[in-house]
Order: sequence, then structure tokens, then C-alpha cells
Amino acid sequence: MSDKVKIGISIGDVNGIGLEVIIKTLLDKRILDYCTPIVYGNTKVASFHRKTLGIDDFSFNVINKSADAHPKRPNMINCWEEDVKIELGQSTEIGGKYAFLSLERATNDLVAGEIDALVTAPINKQNIQSENFQFAGHTEYIQAKAGADESLMLLMGEDLRVGLVTGHIPVAEVSKKVTKEKILKKLELINQSLKTDFWVEKPKIAVLGLNPHAGDEGLIGEEEQKIIAPAVEEANKKGILAFGPYPADGFFAKQSWKQFDAVLAMYHDQGLIPFKQLAFHNGVNYTAGLPIVRTSPDHGTAYDIAGKNEADAGSFREAVFAAVHIVKSRRETAELTANPLKFSKLSRDRD
Repeated sequence: MSDKVKIGISIGDVNGIGLEVIIKTLLDKRILDYCTPIVYGNTKVASFHRKTLGIDDFSFNVINKSADAHPKRPNMINCWEEDVKIELGQSTEIGGKYAFLSLERATNDLVAGEIDALVTAPINKQNIQSENFQFAGHTEYIQAKAGADESLMLLMGEDLRVGLVTGHIPVAEVSKKVTKEKILKKLELINQSLKTDFWVEKPKIAVLGLNPHAGDEGLIGEEEQKIIAPAVEEANKKGILAFGPYPADGFFAKQSWKQFDAVLAMYHDQGLIPFKQLAFHNGVNYTAGLPIVRTSPDHGTAYDIAGKNEADAGSFREAVFAAVHIVKSRRETAELTANPLKFSKLSRDRD
């Protein structure tokens, strides 16, 4: 049996740039040296996008199940047979319907162990809503399918990792959701992920404050003193090297993040705005803390440039490579647990 990593890929909204960045990524045949890609979609839809982009020298190997995937070809599983009305650049009910069919089939295979990891192309969080999908986004859906009580949205760039305490919730609800227990759980997840998925032996994690100037010693809010600092202290007692809370603006302005292996932000925009400024073209979104591996690019459907051959595939390509890296790191971790005598050899190989 081959130990080559099987990467499942969901196509996202058929009216967005998902298939464009997928095809552009898979056009580079060198990616087949690292993984076997399996796209969950439809050959007719893929052909429409390929022709729109003016790409002639590319095709998928059509298979019925992941076990039939050709290790030297980009593979595709047809998740539906009917024709689909594509309206590039438009948010439509059809776009949401088929984004879900792709995601559902791919996630089912992921949970069943038929593929090793899943890379998700962007969905529209509004038009995908239905009786079968009532989630704020991919992260929450993947977590539910994995049967997990908690997960961590972890944004990754070349030398920057940003995790979130709260994710896709209204800003008005953030302060109520930021609790000592939740911060501690997220610190545990990010610490374990850094060790298992990225082989950081002693992770150093910076924790941001919630309020401007990290509360200014209680003048602009008490969450830092009453909730965040105690959570950091409790994490230290558990052996987690957590530091803070730091004022978010000054922390990124002074590039203090370079001194840490990861940063834990309190809410979505606090973490994602500086992250996208620093790592937009190669950033990756990773759903950490789960028994399954899922990554995605850090951009959306980009309706405004859909079908114009303007989409940069850099972030999607990095999402594929990140998924491969994490799967291999987990395999090595499992092997070391079973056979600790191999540790010294693997350590020398990594040096």
C-alpha cells in the first residue's frame, strides 16, 4: 500500500474562483510528487471553468471512489450528474447547493479515512445555508462532522500563526464568549497542535488582550485582569508557555509576533486583519485540534474576478502543501509513539 498522502479537495461555490485556483494549482505536475489530489465536483463544471480560463492542456482522471485514484494524475469524483447553471460572479442558490454536495461527499470520505486530508475551496456562507447546512462556515461544519466539542481556527503564514478564541460570531457577542475556560482550552489546542502537527518542541504562545491597550490596567475594561491574565497563568501551571495579554495594535506594529511560535487572538478580525496584511498571498486556514486534517486558502469566493483568469493560486497551493505536511507530521508522531527508538534518527533527518 502506498504511503503517498491522498488530498481531497472540495470545489466551493461554482460561481467563484474555487475551480480556477484548483486547476492552476494542479497544472504544476510537481505537486503530484507530494500527494494524490482527488477533487470532489463535476467534470462538466470543471470543463466550463477550464475553457473560460483558456486552459487547454489539463484534464482530470475520473474515478468513482477515492481508492481508484491515480497517483500520477489529478483525479475527480463526480458528486452529481445533472447539468448546473453557472453564473460567474453571482451568489445563487445553485452555487450554494452544489458547494454543499461537494463538501458533504469529501467530508464523509475524510471522516471515513478514505482520504488523508481535505482542502476546501471557498464557499459563500449565506447561499450554502439549508436544512443540511446550518453552520457559520467550514470550520464549524468540519468540527461537527468530526464529532468534536471544540476546534481551533489557526491561520498560518510562512513565519506567522494566529489562532482565534472566538470565530464566526457577531462582535456584540465576543465579550460574553471570551471566558477563562475557553481561552485555556484554545491554548491547550494550539499548544498540542504546534507539537504534533508542526514539531515545535516547546511552543511559545502570545495571548492578545480584548480591549484597546489591553484594558490599560482596568481603565478601558477588566477582561484582561479578570479573565485573560488568569487564563494565561493557569496555562503556565499546566506547562504551556503562554505570555500576555498584549495590546493587539502595538504587538503587530512592533513585529513582536516574530518572537513567538503562535499568537492567540480574542476574536476574528483582531487576528485576521493583521494576518492578511502580512500573509495574504500565501496564508492558510487550518482547523486544528481535530482527529482529521482540513486546510483552506485564506480568501473567499472573489466573485468580482471569477472567470477573469486573475485569481492568485498561491494561498490554495500553500493549503495543499500544509495539509501534506500536517499529515506526514502526524504519521511520524504516531510512529514515534509506537517506536520511540526512532526519535534520534528522525531528529537528525530534520536538522
